[in-house]
Amino acid sequence: MTALAVTHLVLVAAYAGFQWTVRVLVYPQFAGVGAGFAAYERAHQQRVTRVVGPLFAGQGVTTVWLLVLALRGAVPAGPVLAGAGCLAVVLGVTALAAVPLHRVLDSGWDAGAHRRLLRVDTVRVVAATAGVLAAGWLVLG
Repeated sequence: MTALAVTHLVLVAAYAGFQWTVRVLVYPQFAGVGAGFAAYERAHQQRVTRVVGPLFAGQGVTTVWLLVLALRGAVPAGPVLAGAGCLAVVLGVTALAAVPLHRVLDSGWDAGAHRRLLRVDTVRVVAATAGVLAAGWLVLG
């Protein structure tokens, strides 16, 4: 269990670091791209998927595995459920808000969509950070 919990913590922390980088560095720079923004946005989506896809998949696998162990009483349910909730928020906000906003930006610069994307991404940052705390609780608790 310890190796699984540590692996989970590493994946969750890597995703949180990625998400903080996107929120603080990448998305704010969108406003300065200017001409050619639509092509820039499409390239961003393709490249970022290569990074976030494996992180989502890894977190999904370790979260489900930990949930099964929690149901069996082999690991504490509290931190596992908290972490699963955080991942659910991240995935839900990504699918229901961030992806549609990126599709709007695919057509070209839209300041309103960009502002909404920054707000949506703040939710992901908070949930991802809380997920790290839950994973740390599992490892240390």
